[in-house]
Amino acid sequence: MSEGRRVLATEAILSGAATAERSRDEALEALVREHSRLVYRIAYAVLRRHHEAEDATQETFLRVVRYSSKLAEVEEPKTWLARITWRVAIEVGRRNARKQEIPLEDPEKPVQEVVSQDASADQTIQGAQIGAVLEKLIAALPEKLRAPLILSAIQEMTPREIAATLNINEAAVRSRVFRARQILKEKLAERGRR
Repeated sequence: MSEGRRVLATEAILSGAATAERSRDEALEALVREHSRLVYRIAYAVLRRHHEAEDATQETFLRVVRYSSKLAEVEEPKTWLARITWRVAIEVGRRNARKQEIPLEDPEKPVQEVVSQDASADQTIQGAQIGAVLEKLIAALPEKLRAPLILSAIQEMTPREIAATLNINEAAVRSRVFRARQILKEKLAERGRR
């Protein structure tokens, strides 16, 4: 092979590598743009603290970048990201559970937000109180029931996506979501009778 052909072959290889890297970078950027809200919402659903959810979101995308060579093999990016996010959020939660944090707000009194201009103050307060009660009841569920419920109801994931995220089968997802809802319904009915 002549020197000129070797130079052209080397340039073609380098050009192909640069193109592949550019397309991988574009795929990563599109993945972040399209799924960053989902990643944050899953992290927040697990951690229930804004700053921890942001940390978990950042860690999730750092792992995605680290394993970006496998991105082309991923069939369902949303499920793949949800699985990574769930694991990262649980790790962050465990890591931060060892640290003691003093909350600025009273956990017994939820922060009141005005949801709608059409709602009266009483309706707004009542809605916030019901939301706080539901949050506590969901947090009290066993982990194996809480995780599928959060992913289903709050993150609006399909049973198939939840099954892939939690590494369980779809029937187990449906059963656990049903059981979690049943428990919540019973607990709310109990509270209503008091």
